Amino acid sequence: MKRILTLFFLNIAILLPVFAQDFLLAGTQDGLYKLSAVSAQRIWNEAAVRKIIKSGDIWFFLTDNGIVRSGDLLAFDPCNEGLPVKVIKKIAGTEKQFIKKTQMLKDLEVHPFRPGTLITATNSAVFLSENSGKSWKNLGCHTAVNGLKAVCVLDLPDSHGNRQLTVLASHSIYGAAWKQPAVSDKWYPLSEGLVPGPESDEELSDIVVHSRNHTSEVYASQTFTGKLYRLDWGTKSFFAVSDWTDSIAEAQCIDGLSAGALSLIGCKNGALFEVPLMLPISHPNRLTGIELNLKRIGKQPLSAWLPQQMTSFGKALSLSELWLLDEGSKTLKTEYLRYASGRKGVYLPAHQAKTAAGLQRYFDLLEKNKLNMLVIDMKDDSGFVRYDSQDEVVQAAGAVRPFIQLEDFTAKAKERHIYLVARIVAFKDKQLYRYQQNRYAVKDTRGKPWQGYRTGDNGQEPIEEYWVDPYNEAVWQYNTAIAEELIKRGFDEVQFDYIRFPTDGENLYQARYPAQEQGMDKESAIMSFLAYARSKIQAPISIDIYGANGWYRTGARTGQEVEVLADYVDVICPMFYPSHFRQSFLAQNPAEERPYRIYRQGSYRNKIIAHNKAVIRPWTQAFYIPVSYDRKYYNEDYVQRQIIGIQDSIDEGYAYWNNSGRYADIRPDGMPLPEK
Repeated sequence: MKRILTLFFLNIAILLPVFAQDFLLAGTQDGLYKLSAVSAQRIWNEAAVRKIIKSGDIWFFLTDNGIVRSGDLLAFDPCNEGLPVKVIKKIAGTEKQFIKKTQMLKDLEVHPFRPGTLITATNSAVFLSENSGKSWKNLGCHTAVNGLKAVCVLDLPDSHGNRQLTVLASHSIYGAAWKQPAVSDKWYPLSEGLVPGPESDEELSDIVVHSRNHTSEVYASQTFTGKLYRLDWGTKSFFAVSDWTDSIAEAQCIDGLSAGALSLIGCKNGALFEVPLMLPISHPNRLTGIELNLKRIGKQPLSAWLPQQMTSFGKALSLSELWLLDEGSKTLKTEYLRYASGRKGVYLPAHQAKTAAGLQRYFDLLEKNKLNMLVIDMKDDSGFVRYDSQDEVVQAAGAVRPFIQLEDFTAKAKERHIYLVARIVAFKDKQLYRYQQNRYAVKDTRGKPWQGYRTGDNGQEPIEEYWVDPYNEAVWQYNTAIAEELIKRGFDEVQFDYIRFPTDGENLYQARYPAQEQGMDKESAIMSFLAYARSKIQAPISIDIYGANGWYRTGARTGQEVEVLADYVDVICPMFYPSHFRQSFLAQNPAEERPYRIYRQGSYRNKIIAHNKAVIRPWTQAFYIPVSYDRKYYNEDYVQRQIIGIQDSIDEGYAYWNNSGRYADIRPDGMPLPEK
């Protein structure tokens, strides 16, 4: 403690001479702070501030509601003309309103030599402004699948050697790309030299321009490999800079790069780091001084801007992604997160709990395997409500078919200190689909109830899935009424499954959503439902998502955009089932370790994509599917390797899934693999 205080006052003393004429800016979840030598004053409080940059004499702020600019830090003006808008539908009693906010922006950068030229991106398109943010032009993207992460803008030579304004962008799945808007509308790939991921290039978390004497070099970091790269524009290739390895040793995640005069500064899990570009670092403790000053805010910083006079880095610094300093997997900030973390259990099909003997088998299973959680169907895959609902809204749909007597079930579970999770299948619902002559069903282009089909030997074969409209507030109210009642009657947590749009069927293009209003899209439908549910449910809320949506920064096809949804839920449950990935995915030797790799990497990736805001509790595969990998390797060790992967990663809990409720392949929690 004495050493920390000494170091703190030493840094303050060093900065005092310049603090009189300069200041540090810091962005947090609740706004923007201005730090002088003696105080930390909040000067703007309308949204979270995730990045701060300066172009000429104007500051620009990347916020949770678009981009804001200020010339004097007294007046703050939005500058979002041309950027896409996300519409959230809010229900209050019988009234509804539509709240417009700028779609989540992934990055913001400024041209190093053209004041007023800025670049930003949503998850699906890059936007350029050449008039200090007064308007933005859509430059598109190099793929139709969303998943953009980072952008930058600078001048680079075209094929004739003429310098052109050039935009670089990185995508979670499809790697990096470049475009020169004045030369061509086409995007070109730029991933040569990057360490490949198992199915594609690993994403670049950030791209930064180091400029000096009117020359520029491009550097980039990969989110999950711990590697830093330099771009060789002549060959359109990246080169890993191996000399930087020691500076970022054991980094599980790297992001938020900023260029000093002679070095790069960035954020890794738990700390800032600095790597030299030319000379050895002469002041290794200067990063500690920055971290100590940021702590004076009293809140977790998300971003910071330090003037040149304050840094000793030879340039002003823009630091972002500072939430990584918190290592949030170790710091659960809310009561719901703490309550939900560390739960380990199994999925229980409700029909197997109809008898006392059936229920006792699961109680014995939990005790034998040192587990403490049951996830049970309360509204199942067919839309049947499997408890004796007393709620008029729920009863009206005619779907109540009880399997269990609720109070007796919850009392027995509580006697055994079992954490109860009510699984509610949200938007796949055959009963609500049929209710009131298909009033809430997804429709086709003729206005008839839509159902997906595949073409087989007998022609068009319907898929046994019945989807209701995720945009419809009556559907939200129905599912939320079930959740509210279950919490009041003894459950600890509600879990929404099939919280997505339909993805299967050759006729998917014909699906129409009658309740889609006011420019809403799939993401805003899911966001609106969860915002409504969050306002009603006084307990942890969890959601099930596809494994791919937890692995990659994308919500393609489903609306499951983790970076967005993490603001509305407490627990995210990715389905990283090895059988569901491409069979060669992470199957390098020793191949039997593939389940361990998938769950260790996937759990951490999902935590980072969610910005540490949610507990990550993966579903694990306790079932066999006759795919090539499972035919060779599926056994008890296969299942246990998934659990060990989670525990060697973020270790916030897990649940076994077996659709039939048979768990012969699981071992007690904490048991290692048998020695060979």
